[in-house]
Amino acid sequence: MPIYAQLIPNFGGQRTGLSASSFLKNDMNPRSMAMGGAGVALAPDGFTIFTNPAASANIEHFNVSISSLTVGAGMNQSFISAIIPRKDKLSSFGISLNMLNSGEQEVRTEFQPRGTGEVFYALDFATGLTYAQQLSDMFSAGMTLKYIHNQIDDFSASTVAADVSFLYITDYQDLKFAVMIQNFGGNSSLNGDDIPTDFNRGGSIETENYTLPTVFQLGASIVPWKEEHQSLMMSVQLNHPNDNSENYRFGLEYEYLELLYLRAGYKLNVRGDRFPTFGFGLRHRLGGHPLHVSYAANPTQFRGVQHTIGISFSLNKMNREER
Repeated sequence: MPIYAQLIPNFGGQRTGLSASSFLKNDMNPRSMAMGGAGVALAPDGFTIFTNPAASANIEHFNVSISSLTVGAGMNQSFISAIIPRKDKLSSFGISLNMLNSGEQEVRTEFQPRGTGEVFYALDFATGLTYAQQLSDMFSAGMTLKYIHNQIDDFSASTVAADVSFLYITDYQDLKFAVMIQNFGGNSSLNGDDIPTDFNRGGSIETENYTLPTVFQLGASIVPWKEEHQSLMMSVQLNHPNDNSENYRFGLEYEYLELLYLRAGYKLNVRGDRFPTFGFGLRHRLGGHPLHVSYAANPTQFRGVQHTIGISFSLNKMNREER
């Protein structure tokens, strides 16, 4: 009989599916998603609150960003953030909202699998407050404190968590290193009446406590090739989640005239994501203010193709761009 060797150790694979609030793991940064999720060490942009709060300290102008992700099965997830730099340009504040809405779902039972005529809704959201500080010209740190709420029908759960990250920028070919602990917090359980069991079982099912999907991320990015009007950036990232196997992310970004960005990436050791990711970005101006539009596609085996589109707008009061 054939025997297949394991290319990558399956560290943590036995913990698959043991955390709650899994919507927090969805990548809401279209730039990062197009690059296979290797976004922790990317250059600062409007979605750094999500990918690396420490990079927010390098944002020089007020920024508002919004993105939308088609999760699949009729569910959509939205993210909106605002970054407010301080006058000293060495620190910044930010606020964000990450929300998943299931839409209308039919109530089903053992004897009515096509639906009872009743409907319910599921809503998950996380609101965050971010602070980032440049500790030197090359090193910055940031933290996002989040309030997380889950609602499904008459059941709800709430908890708090934090994202803590660091970013180190070198003077060699824009080489960056980053470390981040995402969704570090306590356990949560659904509150409400016990789940009834009417068919072939007695009593009810009690809800239990579950951990948040905490992920340790370690990444680096570099620009190995750069000319006057174009450049190529490479990014790599290691993810160590508490509810799944370790996995690796790789990404590329080609930039032309700082107006067009072509991106591609790949995830290694992520079940169900065996296909490359891809996307693009466009940079434009509105009255002299920078406007970035990005798109990303993540083909999956079981959920179809997930699409993300994002818009990032910066209010440049000090140095208006030439038309």
